[in-house]
Amino acid sequence: MTAIKHALQRDIFTPNDERLLSIVNVCKAGKKKKNCFLCATVTTERPVQVRVVKVKKSDKGDFYKRQMAWELRDLAEVDAKDASKENPEFDLHFEKVYRWVASSTAEKNSFISCIWKLNQRYLRKKVEFVNVSSQLLEGMTKSAPSGESQSVAGGDEDALDDYQELNAREEQDIEGMMEVCEYAISNAEAFAEKLSKELQVLDGANIHSIMASEKQVNILMQLLDEALSEEMLQSVKEQMDQISQSNRLIQISNTNNVKLLDEIQFLVNYMDLSKGHIRALQEGDLSSSKGIEACINASEALLQCMNVALRPGHEKVMAVKQQQHLFTELRDTFARRLTNHLNNVFVHQRLLIPCAAYIQGHDQSSMLSQHMAELTLPKHSPLHRDLLRYAKLMEWLKNTQREKYEGLSRTYVDYMTRLYEREIKDFFEVAKIKMAGTAKEGKGNKFATLPRKESALKQETESLHGSSGKLTGSTSSLNKLAVQGSSSRRSQSSSLLDMGNMSASDLDVADRTKFDKIFEQVLSELEPLCLAEQDFISKFFKLQQHPTLVEVEESDGVVPSRQPPPGEHRHFISSTEKDMVRLMMNKVFQSIETELNSLIALGDKIDSFHSLYMLVKMSHHVWTAENVDPASYLSTTLGNVLVTVKRNFDKCISGQIRQMEEVKISKKSKVGVLPFVAGFEEFAELAETIFRNAERRGDLDKAYVKLIRAVFMNVEKVANESQKTPRDVVMMENFHHIFSTLSHLKISCLETERREAKHKYTDHLQSYVINSLGQPLEKLNHFFEGVEARVAQGVREDEVSYQLAFNKQELRKVIKEYPGKEVKKGLDNLYKKVDKHLCEEESLLQVVWHSMQDEFIRQYKHFEGLIGRCYPGSGITMEFTIGDMLEYFSSIAQSH
Repeated sequence: MTAIKHALQRDIFTPNDERLLSIVNVCKAGKKKKNCFLCATVTTERPVQVRVVKVKKSDKGDFYKRQMAWELRDLAEVDAKDASKENPEFDLHFEKVYRWVASSTAEKNSFISCIWKLNQRYLRKKVEFVNVSSQLLEGMTKSAPSGESQSVAGGDEDALDDYQELNAREEQDIEGMMEVCEYAISNAEAFAEKLSKELQVLDGANIHSIMASEKQVNILMQLLDEALSEEMLQSVKEQMDQISQSNRLIQISNTNNVKLLDEIQFLVNYMDLSKGHIRALQEGDLSSSKGIEACINASEALLQCMNVALRPGHEKVMAVKQQQHLFTELRDTFARRLTNHLNNVFVHQRLLIPCAAYIQGHDQSSMLSQHMAELTLPKHSPLHRDLLRYAKLMEWLKNTQREKYEGLSRTYVDYMTRLYEREIKDFFEVAKIKMAGTAKEGKGNKFATLPRKESALKQETESLHGSSGKLTGSTSSLNKLAVQGSSSRRSQSSSLLDMGNMSASDLDVADRTKFDKIFEQVLSELEPLCLAEQDFISKFFKLQQHPTLVEVEESDGVVPSRQPPPGEHRHFISSTEKDMVRLMMNKVFQSIETELNSLIALGDKIDSFHSLYMLVKMSHHVWTAENVDPASYLSTTLGNVLVTVKRNFDKCISGQIRQMEEVKISKKSKVGVLPFVAGFEEFAELAETIFRNAERRGDLDKAYVKLIRAVFMNVEKVANESQKTPRDVVMMENFHHIFSTLSHLKISCLETERREAKHKYTDHLQSYVINSLGQPLEKLNHFFEGVEARVAQGVREDEVSYQLAFNKQELRKVIKEYPGKEVKKGLDNLYKKVDKHLCEEESLLQVVWHSMQDEFIRQYKHFEGLIGRCYPGSGITMEFTIGDMLEYFSSIAQSH
């Protein structure tokens, strides 16, 4: 590298009056490695110009050429990339950024060091050095005693100013002299002394030679005068330089003073807390609105002072340290005062509730009677209103003393959990008493399949109140009222069989409506209670949706989302503040879901059809809660309870299907419309009333399909097993009833089943008519069936009369057995038999009788056609006409 440096100085920089001070071998970052040299140079003429020159080899590679140069004053920044690790990359920021990779880290550091020295000596505008090791720069500064670094550096540069490179001839002369003197290398001092003596001899010879010539002396004097003149000019220039340097130092001093004043003003403006704020933090009244406002303003001012972004070096100033210490003490003092005050507020509220309960305990029966009438939950808006005054202080505590903030949240949750648990328990006890009172005494329901015994009912009613000692002991009169007259209450679970055999009064629609109102009242009271508490928790504890750390403990405080592993007492989980709201709500209202499930179980036990009401109401409230906030505690809890209600609804439907499958029909009486068929109609009418405009209509449609398929299957099953009533009659009557029901209700999801019911009804009506008509004219029917059989076997119609069993004499003999009087008698007997088969509630007798009339006329015309084709010209006719038949059917129908 030294040889290259000499070559560059000789070939490029010396002709341009420049001196090469440092060189580094580089290539452009990210490009193909085309090496070049970056050179730091200064001019030999004053004023000194400092440049960075890029030099590269020519394309032929036999000499170097100057490619680009930049003035050092245009350099804005030197980026060494990494101050801690060896990295050959560095950037120079001129009018644009040039990125270089040095051949070695040592060369890069040497080059940057030279740039730094030149910058310190020659430039007013200092270049910014980024990612340069402080040790490297400090080493440069400390290379000379303190305060003399620049002068030393200047001395080095002056030494460089005095240096002139030897030419080839001078090098040869020195080498010749060293060869003549044997100790030129071994004893350099003796060699230097010898050269000095020889130089003095030569100088003396030169002076004598000059003095020998007057002309030469004159010339010499003239040259001396010129040298003196130039020396005076140089002295003036140096004085001007000194003045300029002094002005520059004055400007630097003024700039430093301005900056110092700015720093002082910054500290005074941003780190000074007024005495009023300090007094408010230390002794401000936290119980009055005015005192709370003063504390809020003081705490915000303190937080701003503590969070101010100090500039580099401020933290070392003693005044700043003292002020920071003062702020820390004020923060801790006020945090303790605020925490103690809020704890006292919670304790005071906690003590007020038991006192109120004690005062009311003397007349708790009257209190419960009032709750029985109103069924309402206490409102806590006054408590929320009082505490919300401290919301901004809670936010301050959250940002400054997280541990105290979390301790207050645990205290509040613990207090509200006990308060709400007591109130919600009492509320649900009253709801259960009112709900149990809706199950009135049955009104002669002889078809009830699961009669409730008095002892069982009493045990169930007692179990409703056994969980609360206060209610059990003080509401014995209410318990007696609920149990009174319940020795034979309506069945625990309604069924389609029951509904099909019960009148409107037996169904006790009023009871179900009352239950619906009670259940709606319970949900309507819980909804605003939960929303108000969640809104308060979010506002008071300043819980939004940005990430935070939620403390989870094994016991007390926030309810954990999972149980901690054995041996782990507490830990932190990453969550959102919205999750923290949900966890706090789960703890505060931990009894709501249990109580709701208990209430739902009671309602389902009283009447399984209550699950229809509950499914609609619960779905509506879940939908409403999700519209407000899909992730709220209320939405989540009601969604969980809705799953239980839906499960009870499915169980109710499965129970109805199971009862259909287990139905038994008496062998001694006619079947008629099956109980579960009529019960399906009642169920559908009830369900359509309940589910009108409901969100969960799809669940009912699925239940409809399951029930109607079960009805179809079990109707066919009963029809096949029926002994007293013909199968066609059972199928005809029941499917006619199903078709009428579905046509009346117009249930869109059962349109296919409606058409199927009509088809089955029509088919079995036709089958019953045809089979029944064969009995009054039995022999005539058999005769013509034989005629049709012969024709089917290939006998020509006009040759049938030649068959022995079907000749004209046999035909006349059969016809004579059925005169009009006998036909009418047979039809009368048929009417009586049909009347015995059919039930009254469907009123299908006239329909069947009219169908039989049409079928009889069709058969009559068919018989006449066979006689005309198979017995042509015989003159044989029936003993009665179509007009006679119409008169027979009409008179028989009117007589009955």
